[in-house]
Amino acid sequence: MKLALAQLNPVIGDLDGNSKKIFEICEEIKDKDVDLVITPELSLIGYPPKDLLFNPRLFEEEKDVLNKLSKRLSNLSQNLSVLIGIAEPTPDIEIPKLYNSVVLLEKGTWRIVARKQLLPTYDVFDEKRYFRSAENSSILSFNFQKKLWKIGITICEDIWVEQNLQNEKILGKDPLKLLENEKLDLLINLSASPFIESKSLIRQRIAAKAAIRLSCPVIYVNQVGGNDELIFDGSSFALNKEGELKQELPSFKESVGLCDISSLKQQASILSKYPTSQEVIFRALVLGVKDYARKCNFHSAVIGLSGGIDSALVATIAVAALGISKVHAILMPSPWSSAGSVKDATTLANRLGINHQKIPISDVMNSFNDILSNSIWGMPTGITAENLQSRIRGTILMAIANQKKHLLLSTGNKSELAVGYCTLYGDMNGGLSVIGDLYKTSVFDLCDWIDSESSSSCRNDFSLPEKGEIISSEIRDKPPSAELRPEQLDSDSLPEYSILDQILKGLIEQHLPTEVLIEKGFDKKIVHKVANLLKNAEFKRYQAPPLLKISNQAFGSGWKKPIASGQIL
Repeated sequence: MKLALAQLNPVIGDLDGNSKKIFEICEEIKDKDVDLVITPELSLIGYPPKDLLFNPRLFEEEKDVLNKLSKRLSNLSQNLSVLIGIAEPTPDIEIPKLYNSVVLLEKGTWRIVARKQLLPTYDVFDEKRYFRSAENSSILSFNFQKKLWKIGITICEDIWVEQNLQNEKILGKDPLKLLENEKLDLLINLSASPFIESKSLIRQRIAAKAAIRLSCPVIYVNQVGGNDELIFDGSSFALNKEGELKQELPSFKESVGLCDISSLKQQASILSKYPTSQEVIFRALVLGVKDYARKCNFHSAVIGLSGGIDSALVATIAVAALGISKVHAILMPSPWSSAGSVKDATTLANRLGINHQKIPISDVMNSFNDILSNSIWGMPTGITAENLQSRIRGTILMAIANQKKHLLLSTGNKSELAVGYCTLYGDMNGGLSVIGDLYKTSVFDLCDWIDSESSSSCRNDFSLPEKGEIISSEIRDKPPSAELRPEQLDSDSLPEYSILDQILKGLIEQHLPTEVLIEKGFDKKIVHKVANLLKNAEFKRYQAPPLLKISNQAFGSGWKKPIASGQIL
């Protein structure tokens, strides 16, 4: 039996467009003796569809699209079958009113062949808001060459049942246990599993356990592309019944792979092609920016370029995602901006080849000072004066973005967002936060990699400068500073980032109490200061632009802390 692993990048809610994409793949492989095409979870609607699922008209359209697609496929080939992920309405009025299901299209008809059992509600997931769990595991009887193949079909989380690998499991039946005595010929998993660094290898280990338990090959097909804050890496694969990797599709790229099940046993095992962690993060962020812009109908971006490392990294990612001609940089020096920062920003823009413009803000600052000094409040000072500079810059950037229909890319990092070292309606302005899930130390690490020879494959793939530094040692070695007052450094207000980021990772990603961090050797006063800053900045994060998620705990839809709380620190 020959399968096609269709690693698709759908647009959420675009049923016609997604259906067309599926048909075009089938058209492309119609002469390659493929028997079954496998697409990802919810491939017809795109994942995650969220509250679009509350629109009843969506399911009328879904049914109509399936009818049309099945007829078109029948006209294309009578021997080709396709597995497609859909949202299936239930026959009753109880809520949730849907199943997360899989349909089989063959010979001009379609039918439900599987429903998802384990519905995630952790982190960014909220599937029980929309779907109800299936009671049983699904087996497809598939006729191939006068033999009835028994194919188990699982959907994403249904194979995540190995607690020794995952450390936890969703409460409910083990879908694989229900299949253990069925003597399956094949297990297929349709997934929409978001990217987290190193997750691809964990998926392969989870699937390998399933192959060994069921003593059959496993085919895993994952969605690819960016949808809002989530990035899907694809990385689909095929394993033999011993759990050995036999085939792997490229990460972060829409693609189709052909797999002959009968030859899996004879094929030599391969090693995963997953690149180094810095390259993985860079490629993920590039795809996230590219798809966010494309799917939201933005054709260009604007960035505030300060001469600092954060905006330099965002500019580089933007060029890789959108192209040189589509990225515009605005330099907005104040009286406190160093000559070195202005020079570094200009030099970076020239190295990247992007359009850039300098708009000094001193006169605007003076105008605000005049207006406010004549009010009952008096001349702005201290943090008010510092934030005013950031808000002037944010207003200028938003005005340019509005006028030119650019996507404004926010340049703040995770460390700043965590402790509130950012200004509402200022540097937090933007349509997308590109590095809002990268700690400051990770920003430095990624920029070091970009400027090294190890980044050569990415530079070639994304038409970045082939030789020499991109970010530059001048920017990478510069002490971090917002430059909102004379001789200001981030370390004036915050612990060194090497310490701050370790504490933040403990608080945010490991959910450690402060006393545990203190027991680990961190200074008590610093730990309590950081914990209080984290808590008190919650109101800012509620108003932040969406950010690209790359860690196991990002700010955004997976971070659900109350703004007003009496949390014990």
